[in-house]
Order: sequence, then structure tokens, then C-alpha cells
Amino acid sequence: MLGRIDAYCDAVPRSGARVEELGPLRLFVADGVPWPYYARPSGGAVTVADVRAVRSRQWALGAPETLEWIAELAPTLGPAALESGLAVVELPLMALDRPTAVPATAARIRRLQPDDRALAAARAVADLAFTGRGAAGDWPERRLGAVRDRMAAGLMVTYVAEDAGGVLAAGSHQPAGGATEIVGIGTLPDARRRGLGAAVTAALVADARRGGAETVFLSAGSDANARLYGRVGFSRVGTSGLAAPPVSS
Repeated sequence: MLGRIDAYCDAVPRSGARVEELGPLRLFVADGVPWPYYARPSGGAVTVADVRAVRSRQWALGAPETLEWIAELAPTLGPAALESGLAVVELPLMALDRPTAVPATAARIRRLQPDDRALAAARAVADLAFTGRGAAGDWPERRLGAVRDRMAAGLMVTYVAEDAGGVLAAGSHQPAGGATEIVGIGTLPDARRRGLGAAVTAALVADARRGGAETVFLSAGSDANARLYGRVGFSRVGTSGLAAPPVSS
């Protein structure tokens, strides 16, 4: 399972990035999409010098100094990233292991099309849920156009939960090669504790299964989120590692 997820994580950025090989690390450099990518391991032990080399290259490119990996498959990367001065976060890596049904909710759950007017709100809701900044409907048009293109190409699927007032929760999955990752599950702060995140997640799972995905996985943002995903059919299979410069207080 971890090997399949790792192969997916290496394949997906290639649709929007070029690759630079830097020792045991692989840097994905955004190419034609208005968002940055990251570096990840390509095999072998990683030293602090390797991480510093990648960070230097990211700095030169004006890209964020970020790395992502599966801890069980790259055990040396976390300590090396930490020694280089990055902050390291480890999150539950979870995969679907049993059937799930969309929980009952009063909100409407639906799949968005690339030209859907609700797409800007859906993307903004996810950002607001994770960062606490922005407002629903407030999303840069250039980035939105790139998302529409990816949806039209079958590289991204987005579902929302909404009522008469608009989008309350949203999330996406990104299919590639028989696998897909569920990403960006977010709910507006005043719409939480209504099961909307679980309903959107379950709808994405059902869509992925209909599309032929054999491996469906996600990284839970916290142990509390992991418990939520456990209720809709996911179990922990490993650990996602993330590294980025520490946030100044």
C-alpha cells in the first residue's frame, strides 16, 4: 500500500511541473500552473547537506522551501530536514479499507463541473477552513482557470455541500493511474459539527470508486480529523511527513 501511494505522489506533480534530480531528492518545479510544488525523496538515505542543497535551489527559483514524504519509506528525511532548520510535521496517512456510504445531511451534495459558478466559492471555502483567511468566493481567477483546466482533463474532481446560501463544505480528489488522493476537505467555521465534511468525503470516495480507483488515500490534518475519516471507511497505514520553514510568531 505505501509503495502504491508513494508512486502516486511521484506521478501526480508531473502533470504541472518539471523535475530536477538533486541527489536523493527530487524537486518538482511548477511549469504552467500558478501554484508551487515541493521536493520529495527519490531513493536512498538523505543527509542534511542534501536538504540544504534542495532548499538553496528552491530559494533561487523563488519557490517555497517545502518537502513531503512518507516517513516509513524515507526515515532519514525528517531528521535531516529538522537539522537543516525546517519545521517538521507528521500526519496520519490513511487509506480506504472498507465500503462507505454518504451520510445523511440536509445539505445538497453534488459534483461540480469545470464551468460551475460555485467553483470559486468551493476553493475559497477550503482555503478559509485551513488558513482562517479569505472569504467564500474570493479566489484568484488565474488559479481558478488552472483548476478548471485540470478538472476538464480529469485530473481533479470537486464535490460540495451547499444550501440556499451557497457552499458550506468542499473537497476534491485527484485520480491518476488507479489511485487517488482526497485533498482540501474544508467546512466553513459556522457550518461545522453537522457532518458536512464526512458527507463530502464519502461522496468523493464513491466517485473515485466509480472511476476505477483501487487505492484511495488521504493525509489527515490531525488525530481528530483522522477519527472523522475513520468513520467513513479509512484506516491509518503510515505517516505523511511535511517540512517547511518555521512560522515566525
